[in-house]
Amino acid sequence: MSKIIKLTEEQQIIWNQVASLAKKEIAPKAEAIDQEEKFPREIIQKLGEMGLMGLVIDPEYGGSGLDYLTYAIVGEELNAACASTGVIFSAHNSLALGPINKFGTEEQKKKYLPEMCSGKRLGAFALSEPVSGSDAGALICKYEDKGDHFVVNGTKNFITNGPECDVVVLLATKDMELKHRGVSAFIVDRQLEGISVGKVEGKMGIKGSGTSQLIFEGVKVPKENLLGKEGDGFKIAMVTLDGGRIGIAAQALGIGRAALEAALRFSQERETFGKPVSRHQGPQFMIADMATKLEAARLLTWQAAVLQDRGEPFFKEAAMAKLFASEASNFITDKALQLHGGYGFCKEYPVERHYRDQRITEIYEGTSEVQRIVIGSAVTKEFRG
Repeated sequence: MSKIIKLTEEQQIIWNQVASLAKKEIAPKAEAIDQEEKFPREIIQKLGEMGLMGLVIDPEYGGSGLDYLTYAIVGEELNAACASTGVIFSAHNSLALGPINKFGTEEQKKKYLPEMCSGKRLGAFALSEPVSGSDAGALICKYEDKGDHFVVNGTKNFITNGPECDVVVLLATKDMELKHRGVSAFIVDRQLEGISVGKVEGKMGIKGSGTSQLIFEGVKVPKENLLGKEGDGFKIAMVTLDGGRIGIAAQALGIGRAALEAALRFSQERETFGKPVSRHQGPQFMIADMATKLEAARLLTWQAAVLQDRGEPFFKEAAMAKLFASEASNFITDKALQLHGGYGFCKEYPVERHYRDQRITEIYEGTSEVQRIVIGSAVTKEFRG
């Protein structure tokens, strides 16, 4: 672990508690969660009881009042055990609770945060659409002002926690011609009439986490559920995604670590040419590269989290962490599978699951290409040479 950032006693205690939970109660269920594509409801309830489903939210609203570095640490541990559990935790904390906590009114916070922090109500973030993809300024999902309420019509795509969520932070446009200036954000109760779950995706990995379309047909959203002001939606989405990228960096970090540990165990137990695989120079070079990339990814992730805790700009650093950690995890899981040889291609070994789970980390919360746009733009603006 990092020797540069010294953890507080509280952070270390929480880390140890979550690591113990992950090892004893989550990891043993990960294979079944994956194979059965089963939402880990009991685990999520347990995380709620531990205060982890509202980790950074102020205790006044039912949260644990912890920091974003702790959030990254917890995310790594959960994802090392089960990436499906990890992304449910991340989407709920970063993408649903995050914008309500930052942009919500006092009434909105008191109404929604306590039950969400307890794990009784699960959150989702509905931005992506079948056509717009990563272009958050090209939404088709439309809302109309009807005086005492808004009416929403449209379809959202690839919504993490979509089939199971109770509360949705929804982005919709008033006028497509206005592009990003026409986008507003709303807190929407899933039980409202007119909301239905569309296609539930059959996925390559993170199979215990439901990903679906959410369809809105004439949904009446109360005026008091507008998040921020009209036209603030694009800004809210971008700020939310900045924080979410730290969560996905932690996810990639956890999956990569689990793959490296699996490769180390296997390569020390398996013998070829009269000695353990891990004692051959070729595999040692692979392990060295895997461990180095993992440590660099952790430092970038922790740096972004610390900047967020300090209230300093962190959007460039979050993009760097997400980009590097996800691509490092790709490298690590690939080499871990290679070190297993033919066994790595078999479902009997967890590295096969890690390999599949990892791949999405380079796509959601902004693809690697989007991260490079963010980073390149920021670095160009900073240059004063």
